[in-house]
Amino acid sequence: MNVVGRKFEKDKGKICPIEADLILHHGKIATFDSNNSCAEAVAAKYGRILRIGDNGEILPLAGPGTVVIDVGGRTVLPGLIDSHCHADQHALFAMKWHDVGWKRARTIPECLNLIRQQTERIPRDAWFLGFGYDDQKAGGYPSIDQLDEASNGRPVFILRTCHHIALVNRAACFLCGIDRATPNPPFGQFDRDSQSGDLTGLVREAACQFFLEKIRATDTVSDLVRALPPLLNEYLKYGITSIHNSLTSSIGIQAYQILRAQGQLPLRVGIIVSGREAGLVESYIRGGIRTGFGDEWLRIIGVEWCPDCSTSGRTAAYHEPYVGTPASGEPTPNYGMLLYEPDDLKARAIVAHRAGLRLCMDGVGDRGIDFVLDIYEAALAAYPVQEHRMRVEHCCFVTPRILKRLKQLGVIDCSATGFIYDLGDAYIANRGLEAMKWMWPHRSLIDAGVPAPGHSDADVCQINPMLAIYALVTRRTHTGRPIGPEQAIDVREAIRAYTVLGAYAGSEEGIKGTIEEGKLADMVVLDRDIFTIPAEEIKDVRVDLTIVGGAIRYRR
Repeated sequence: MNVVGRKFEKDKGKICPIEADLILHHGKIATFDSNNSCAEAVAAKYGRILRIGDNGEILPLAGPGTVVIDVGGRTVLPGLIDSHCHADQHALFAMKWHDVGWKRARTIPECLNLIRQQTERIPRDAWFLGFGYDDQKAGGYPSIDQLDEASNGRPVFILRTCHHIALVNRAACFLCGIDRATPNPPFGQFDRDSQSGDLTGLVREAACQFFLEKIRATDTVSDLVRALPPLLNEYLKYGITSIHNSLTSSIGIQAYQILRAQGQLPLRVGIIVSGREAGLVESYIRGGIRTGFGDEWLRIIGVEWCPDCSTSGRTAAYHEPYVGTPASGEPTPNYGMLLYEPDDLKARAIVAHRAGLRLCMDGVGDRGIDFVLDIYEAALAAYPVQEHRMRVEHCCFVTPRILKRLKQLGVIDCSATGFIYDLGDAYIANRGLEAMKWMWPHRSLIDAGVPAPGHSDADVCQINPMLAIYALVTRRTHTGRPIGPEQAIDVREAIRAYTVLGAYAGSEEGIKGTIEEGKLADMVVLDRDIFTIPAEEIKDVRVDLTIVGGAIRYRR
């Protein structure tokens, strides 16, 4: 006899209900199962979904120890999954760096004033470190002379919001041994004034590493153990119960394991091992660690290299040159740059793929995506795997030809949906309005059957997934500009990108992504019905409850 969800009470000799740990009732529970079914109530036990049904079926499962919540008709979704973010790096920024993003520094003078105020308070040999600078919104870049004047003699390093371009002053250059005679590194550039040849203070891609290696040398595992929990609680505030940490560093991997062992990991983390850190991927290969290693709280998703970069920063690789106004010292015409030699990255990829590690490589422009897909073709030719689930991270400019390649190769488009809202205006300025019909083309991706989970790339963009869901439905940027409206999708399709498809991208669809019996009890309660409100209100939706493993982790 099937007694799933019930237990036998020996002393009375009869069947009685199992006592649930948690019950949500009188709700609109969108399960996102294969039938898109909806229910009134759900019960959880031992961190898993015990039963779903109407109020009359579920409420009898309550006992003296059950947490029973009347959600008052509100909408309940599966826990949201951010399939690409930089939580380890973001946590260190939040703890050690200064936020110079658009909300803190809306203009160049505001940014310079912030630098001036902060450098007055720090030791003379201390760096001013800034993150989140957005030249498109602030009206350009400050000059190296302006940075020198504002810095009170301190070295200054400011990462652009995309992480692929930085601003430095002369004190920072001196400390790192950089001057006008320093040659450009492979896959990077120190921008120089076209007339004088002097450094402009703008450094691109690999040139940033001269500074970052010195700056990050002091970061420790202990720093991250302290810094990660507050940031991860921010994700919970937005209904995110799982993240895939992109380009995870070795100290990040260690910190996550410590938090897991201490029971201090508030949400689920998928590790994408960084190919930027020398020897890290190779150590996983030597140790025989494969994709899927770990548990439901912390597991390995794959390995990542970043051969293609930033459209908003005008470094991503395209077959056609950038439009709009170039920065001082920018190459013209500018087709962007790739950051690896193809044979080198191909060899690395084949070894990792053969070792059972999923390939996750960044492709943003069409030339960058083609570069990644060429490597995936070579890896699959060397070692054919039917169910490989290789991913192109960001995968922004998906032309019909590239869409066909994704489909034929069975590659996941891990779509940078957060870019539409936060960076869309910069994309229009740098690539032109006509190109937007193929940027993050979710209507075409869905129609072609190409899986396209969504992500924030935080801290590059805001953590809040409602902004991306709003943009997928309305195809509007943060200023309200239309951006490829023909690629709009409906609300349910947009939420699937953060639930069902996020789980698929991590090979975890058997345990998460939907509200079904036996799956993890990861759920989110919204403050309004996202399925029926006007589309313009989607960005204003708030999370009232976030539940991870049947436990309330956030309450508004």
